Amino acid sequence: MTRTTTLLFLVFLLAVLAVRPALAQIGPEPVIKTPGPGDVLQGTITITGSDAVAGFLSSELAFAYVGDVTATWFPIAVSSSPVEAGTLATWDTNTITDGNYSLRLRVYLDNGTSLDVMVSSLRVRNYTAIETPTPGPTAVKPTLTPTVTLTPTPFPTPTALPPNPAVLTSVDVSTSIAYGGAAAMVILFVIGTYLWLRRK
Repeated sequence: MTRTTTLLFLVFLLAVLAVRPALAQIGPEPVIKTPGPGDVLQGTITITGSDAVAGFLSSELAFAYVGDVTATWFPIAVSSSPVEAGTLATWDTNTITDGNYSLRLRVYLDNGTSLDVMVSSLRVRNYTAIETPTPGPTAVKPTLTPTVTLTPTPFPTPTALPPNPAVLTSVDVSTSIAYGGAAAMVILFVIGTYLWLRRK
C-alpha cells in the first residue's frame, strides 16, 4: 500500500466519522407534535415537529377541509431545510373559514419518494363558539339485590298410632309374676308330696 492510498483511506475514514453524528440525529420519520388531533385553533398558531429524515430534499405543510371529496390540499409553507424537533411553520387561521380541517406534513426525499404524516379533526373556531363536550351519563354501579325467597316447607303432621296389643303394662307384669309364682309353688308341692309318698 502506497503513501497516497494510505492517505486517501485515512481522509475517507475521518470523513465517515465526521458524518456519522449528523446522520444519527436524523429521525426515522417525520412527525407533527403540535397541534394534536381535535385541538381548537384560533388566530396564528405554531406548528412544531420534525421533518429531518434520511434523504431529506424538501418539505411542505398543507391543510384540507375535512370531508372534501376533491382532496384538495392548500399549502401553508414549503421548506428546503430540515427541522429537528422545532418550529415547522406558523399558520394564520384567521384567513380561513371556521370548520374542521386536516393538516399534512409531506417530506420529499432525494430518491424521488415522499413521506406523509397527518393530523385530523383540527377545529378552527375564530368566529364561532367553541363546543363544550356534553358529559355522558354517569355510569351507576348496579346494586345486587338477592332475589332468592326462602319458602318454609311444612312438615307432615304426625298421625296417632293405634294401641299396640303386645305392649305389657305394669299390672300385666305383676299378674304374670303372681300366677307364675303360684303355679311354681303348686308344682313343687305336688313333686314334694310324690317324693314323700314314695319313701313310705
